[in-house]
Parts: sequence; structure tokens; C-alpha cells
Amino acid sequence: MHSPPPSRATLAAGRRALLLRGLPGLALLALALHQVEGEAHAASPGGPGQGPQQPPQVAVVEVRPQPVPLTIDLPGRTAAYETAEVRPQVSGVIRERLFREGEEVKAGQQLYQIDPASYEATLASARAALAKAEASVASYQATVNRYRPLVRANAVSQQDLDNAVSSLRQAQADVESSRASIRTAEINLQYTRVYAPISGRISRSSVTPGALVTAEQTTSLASITRLDPIYVDMVQPSSALLALKRDFAAGRIRKNGDGEAEVTLMLEDGSTYPHAGRLQFSEVIVSTSTNSVTLRALFPNPDGLLLPGLFVHGLIQAGLNENAILVPQQGITRNMRAEAVALVVGADGAVEQRNVTTGASVGDQWLVTQGLRAGDRVIVEGMQRARPGAKVQVEVLTAEQLRQRNIRQAAAQQGR
Repeated sequence: MHSPPPSRATLAAGRRALLLRGLPGLALLALALHQVEGEAHAASPGGPGQGPQQPPQVAVVEVRPQPVPLTIDLPGRTAAYETAEVRPQVSGVIRERLFREGEEVKAGQQLYQIDPASYEATLASARAALAKAEASVASYQATVNRYRPLVRANAVSQQDLDNAVSSLRQAQADVESSRASIRTAEINLQYTRVYAPISGRISRSSVTPGALVTAEQTTSLASITRLDPIYVDMVQPSSALLALKRDFAAGRIRKNGDGEAEVTLMLEDGSTYPHAGRLQFSEVIVSTSTNSVTLRALFPNPDGLLLPGLFVHGLIQAGLNENAILVPQQGITRNMRAEAVALVVGADGAVEQRNVTTGASVGDQWLVTQGLRAGDRVIVEGMQRARPGAKVQVEVLTAEQLRQRNIRQAAAQQGR
């Protein structure tokens, strides 16, 4: 017997089952074709119809040793060259003030007048005592002169003569004492006129006419500050001072010939002080609290621009590094460990990463003390396209050419 033919619904279900069983195979085939195309594309980096890619282009600066003045940037504060506090040396009432507050005064200029009446009387009394003592001397001297021949004639005893001589010597001592009293009275009378001990700018007065002052009081009448010249005290870490001395001893840095380093001053607003100073001395004791040494420089201050207590920066010309290696700052970067690194292109065109040690900044360049040598080519542009070990094409620039290029690029960005 023949089975009945399948219905249309049965045939459609069978075709759907065959299609579902074949889908995984078709998917695997499509994946294999995609991998083959990817490998073919990787084998031809330039893409279909293109040749191999060219090495990336970078700009380099060739390292050349050059003499560079060694400049040390230190923070500091200004300090007055001379300061004097004016105090009375005798007691009395202030009769007159003879200066204007805040003006310039000269050494020896009278500032105050203390009432001199009592001191004039003391001087007159001392002079009278001197006259009395001198009169006594004359009287006793005459007695001694008269007794001497009488003693030889036995008309006067030797005891009387000895008493007369003793009285004469006491009168002579009284004369010397009176003269000393006169000198003391004259000095005290002079002290009623209070003079400026130094030249400089005087402060406000702490007393007015009519005020009572006493000798050697703790409160000053006024203070005088000399501002021209003026000191600048700078603080240098002891470790930096030791490193500088080692460089001098090793001959890597040559000292200035005159032995006194020149100092340039930077003010709080970033401007440069117009007058150069000279380094005077360095402390011989290291501060136990800050582990630093104080250096003092002397600056002319003819215009009075610098006032005591200003915060400044001193740039000290400590010496000359005759074989310094300078690298543009954009050629030095930092790695994940915050170490300074530079990308150097070797003779074969391959990129090499080096750890370097940087010192002070010189303009827009770093002073590199370790890690680079003469002839090295440091990448300054295109570092994002250069990888250690990869080949690159180089464009050699000088530091000045790089600087001009940066200026043009900055101007173009501002013009957009």
C-alpha cells in the first residue's frame, strides 16, 4: 500500500528544519572568510593598492656642550643696612622736636632739645667748685713755700711742714675732681641736645614737646633706618651648597674671577630690579630648624624702591659651566614614576628612551647633568608618534629654530 503524499504544512516544516541546521555552518564559513581578509590586509599595511607605511616624522635637536653661567635662584628678604634707635641719655622734659617725621636726616643732625636749665646749673656749680679748689691750692702752696726755710732755721717744726704739704695735695686732688665734675656736667648738658647717630630715614616720633623722658628708657624716641645700600638675606639648602662645592672642586664649574658673585633681584611683581648686587658672605652655621644656610647680598638703593622686609628672589651668578648640556624643555617628559626621560634617536634611526637628571632651568631649556652626551639627537616634536625601538625619520633643528617655530605656532593658534 502506498502512503498518502505529505501535506503542504509538513513540507514547509521540513524546509525550516533544514535551514536552521545549516545556519551554524554558514556562520563559521563567513567568520573564516573575514579572518582571511584581515590577514591579507595586515600583510599589506598600506591597504589595497598601497605600499608599506613610511616611518613617522619627528623633529630633533642635537646636543652640543656649551658654556653656561650657573645661576642659583634663592628666596630672600630685604634688610636695612643700618638701623639706630634714638633714646635719651639724660632725663628731662622735651622742649622741642627739630625734624619732620619720615624725612631723610643726616648723622649729627639735632632731633630733640631737652630742657637744659638744671644741667646748666650743675655745670656752673662744678665750675665754682673748681675755682674754690684752685684757690685752696694757691693758699696751701704759699704755706708750704714759707715753711721750708723756717724748718731749716728750726723756727717751724717738721710736723707743721708735713701738714701743709698734705693739705696742698688734698687741694690739688680737689682741683682734679672739680675738673672731672665740670666735664661730666658739660657732657650731660650736651646730651640735652639729641642728635641723629646715623644718616637715613627717620620714623614717626613717639613723644611730643612737653613729654618727660628718662635716661636709658626702654622706649625709643624715634628710629632711623639707612636704606641705601640695602641687604638681601637669601636662604640656600645645605644640600645644594654641598653639591655646588663638589662641582667647584671637581672643576665642572669655574668660579668667578673676582671672588664676589653678582646677584640679580626679582621683585614680588615679577619685575627685575634695575641695579645688580654683590654677594657679601655666607653664614658658617647651618640652621638646625630649616637645614639651610643664609647668604647676604648688598644692593644699591638710590631711589628707595626697596624697603626692609620685602620678599624677593635673588639670582646668583655662582660660576661658569663650560661644558653644559642644554635641552629644550619640551624634549624632557616624566614617566609613571615621575622620572625625567628623553627620547633619543640613534644612528640607525631607532628611538631610545633614556632617564636623565635635570638641574636648573636656563630660559626655555633644561640643564641636563646626567643621561645625555654630546651628539645625541633628542626628539622635541612628534614624540606621540615615536615609540622606543621604532624607526623614525628626523628633521634636525637648532634650539633657535625650534623657538621660532613655537612662536609661530602660538601666534597661529591665537589668530584662530
